[in-house]
Amino acid sequence: MSDVSAVKAALKSQLIETPSWGYGNSGTRFKVFAQPGIPRDPFEKLADAAQVHRYTGVAPKVSLHIPWDRVEDYTALTRHAEDLGLRIGAINSNVFQDDDFRLGSVTHPDPTVRRKATDHLLECVDIMDATGSPDLKLWFSDGTNYPGQDDIASRQDRLADALAEVYERLGDDQRMLLEYKLFEPAFYATDVPDWGTSYAHCLKLGPKAQVVVDTGHHAPGTNIEFIVAFLLREGKLGAFDFNSRFYADDDLMAGAADPFQLFRIMHEVVKNGGLKAESNVNFMLDQCHNIEAKIPAVIRSVTNVQEATAKALLIDTESLAAAQRSGDVLAANGALMDAFNTDVRPLLAEVREELGLHRDPFAAYLASGNQERIAAERVGGEQAGWGA
Repeated sequence: MSDVSAVKAALKSQLIETPSWGYGNSGTRFKVFAQPGIPRDPFEKLADAAQVHRYTGVAPKVSLHIPWDRVEDYTALTRHAEDLGLRIGAINSNVFQDDDFRLGSVTHPDPTVRRKATDHLLECVDIMDATGSPDLKLWFSDGTNYPGQDDIASRQDRLADALAEVYERLGDDQRMLLEYKLFEPAFYATDVPDWGTSYAHCLKLGPKAQVVVDTGHHAPGTNIEFIVAFLLREGKLGAFDFNSRFYADDDLMAGAADPFQLFRIMHEVVKNGGLKAESNVNFMLDQCHNIEAKIPAVIRSVTNVQEATAKALLIDTESLAAAQRSGDVLAANGALMDAFNTDVRPLLAEVREELGLHRDPFAAYLASGNQERIAAERVGGEQAGWGA
């Protein structure tokens, strides 16, 4: 896309959804690190998300996590979001932190436990109804640690039954987004370990079920952009969980570990229509900012995704296609590398100015004094955290 005005229009239209848990305390399995100014309830999480949107202009949606974000009045929470210029995004279920789910949730051998897990998923659909959320996001820690621990095929049957029941509960304008994870906390066999398993279940369920691609949930060396291109081709890419990893599911800032991979992913998104509104691809972040300040880290992730998108939009697609048709390997690769090596920060600064925003969201937020203000105001109460 060589038309600069078209590139700018595409960048202005892209929306990035931030996670409520990204504003709370988090850490590794060994420790959760507390920071000053952390939100004490979902209302304060939304206030922090509003800061990200205020300075980036492209992050109006916030994912919620149940029960971490459970409140008595979801209408009030939704109204609070709207007052802040936000709206509720995906509702994320949690069937991995209850003692009853030690051997699995919807795939547990005990039907009583499976019922408990499925009822929680149905509760999340009720919350979708109350908040206007369009997406139910499902991730299951279910799996086994030892050969022979449980029957692999039977667990797939149980998973399919639960998904089918929840799918039938969805409204006409609601979706089920099924995430996958290679391993952890199940180390022998995870019940939804890869995109193929998620795709197979979604295909059987129907058009309202789509796959979530988490960029940290793959074996080393996995070609994630191939998965993205394939799912877009099949109309089954529902959302991303953008983060970075060096070793496993590190949940670091998007683009921090491998910005070239993020660029390659966004190239496939742009080329295959994933930026168009009708594709309905949700660009979500899924991150835990363990040692860095939360709001600035989320801002950095948002701008990293924007930079990768801008570079992908600047690829000379005509030259690329011509090189591909003629088998000119070096020219084809060069078309990508030229775009990747372009400094798009001035372009994005122009886009922000045209939107009435500061050219540098990160610097503008740091200069605002908000970080110091919330540290002083949010004293007392229980800080939000993901409970590890």
